Amino acid sequence: MPVEILMPALSPTMEEGTLSKWLMKEGDTVSSGDLLAEIETDKATMEVEAVEEGTLAKILVEAGTDGVKVNSPIALLLEEDEDESALDGYEPTGADVSKPGDKKDQKAEPKSESVPDKPKEETGKADDAPSTRYDKKPDDGPAPKTGSDKDGDRLRASPLAKRLAKEAGIDLASVEGSGPKGRIIKVDIENYEAPKEAEKKSEAPKDAKDESKEVGAVRSGGAEYLSKMGIEAGTYDLEPLSGMTKTIARRLSESNNNVPDFPLQIDCEIDELLKLRKELNAQAPEDVKVSVNDMLIRACALSLKFVPEANASYTPDGIAYHKHADVAVAVAIDGGLITPIVREAENKGLSTISTEMVDLAGRAREMKLKPNEYQGGTFSISNLGMMGIKSFGSIINEPHGMILSVGAGGPRPVVKDGEIKVATVMSVTLTCDHRVVDGALGAKWLQHFKRYVEQPITMML
Repeated sequence: MPVEILMPALSPTMEEGTLSKWLMKEGDTVSSGDLLAEIETDKATMEVEAVEEGTLAKILVEAGTDGVKVNSPIALLLEEDEDESALDGYEPTGADVSKPGDKKDQKAEPKSESVPDKPKEETGKADDAPSTRYDKKPDDGPAPKTGSDKDGDRLRASPLAKRLAKEAGIDLASVEGSGPKGRIIKVDIENYEAPKEAEKKSEAPKDAKDESKEVGAVRSGGAEYLSKMGIEAGTYDLEPLSGMTKTIARRLSESNNNVPDFPLQIDCEIDELLKLRKELNAQAPEDVKVSVNDMLIRACALSLKFVPEANASYTPDGIAYHKHADVAVAVAIDGGLITPIVREAENKGLSTISTEMVDLAGRAREMKLKPNEYQGGTFSISNLGMMGIKSFGSIINEPHGMILSVGAGGPRPVVKDGEIKVATVMSVTLTCDHRVVDGALGAKWLQHFKRYVEQPITMML
């Protein structure tokens, strides 16, 4: 019996990913530990190693396919005592038995068959679960030249085609498959033309419907969504959402809706910090250049050490107080944002923090970070000062209890000993989760942070 190679979960929260590249081809001999493919998640691209041995007999998911569900089969492996005849009649099932929604889905299928007049999209729920089984073909309604197999009981469709069909409201039973053995693939959904009866049901004019359908089917209904907002088709270019964009939108929307946050702002004079940085870099090895951001990371970590009750996360079962200051630093990359983490930053010197950040930021921009290098953390820092932004606020990156937004430093008038003088001043905004950090606690943390920034020699102690 062939061994199924499943789409791996590269992180605890991963639900789907993009199979960007196969590193082996059909017929190759596979040994345990060999690199099989490159998988792209919303944050990074990682190589997947083989855990079984045998011959790569069949690739089920082509390179470049996105939206591949975790635990769905991506290839078939034949063991030493098997030949290609073992593939005859074999249909991958993946890890469906472990999915909580499968039993419910299986019960929903006969229900939809018993009510022939009800459309599939209203009765069948199989598309709602990340299942790798092929959906059963409804008995009602004609379905000539579709992606059904020889016995006519099932529909053959790729996971991506199923998802696109569901989002576009297309009944797979009416789609003609152009893939192997009539399998429905992505291009079949993109080129699908709705029956004339479906067009007649539309209340919109025919020309407007055609424009919306053309972009909507390919772009998951984006044109239809915009048309409801009064934006006419043809007046814009619709770019599909990347996995990273979807994840950022989902997480930030959840945080913005669920976290009762509030901002605290304070100004810090940074003349002494800039002076110390210059002196340190003059004495540091050639490959180490301490940045202002490196010094702020250490100031944040030490402040969390001296105000440990602020180094916390909210959970439904209680407040988690973290033992170390794991500082996540926002790094802008193509198509989004990622937050690599400096672990136990309170125990690291400036040269170590600087070296780590250069490495983490470089690999972040190449999408080469490992999940444990950007997942987790206890505190966030975002710096737009180098872009000239004077002050701003940030959305909390759960499960962090606080995030510090750093603005640009510049000359400003300050009053010292009753006289107006000029100092280099930097504004920072601390956004707090009120469930774990109240105003007084946030202010206490900022006082420690301000002291470290204005008297940076104390960071050396």
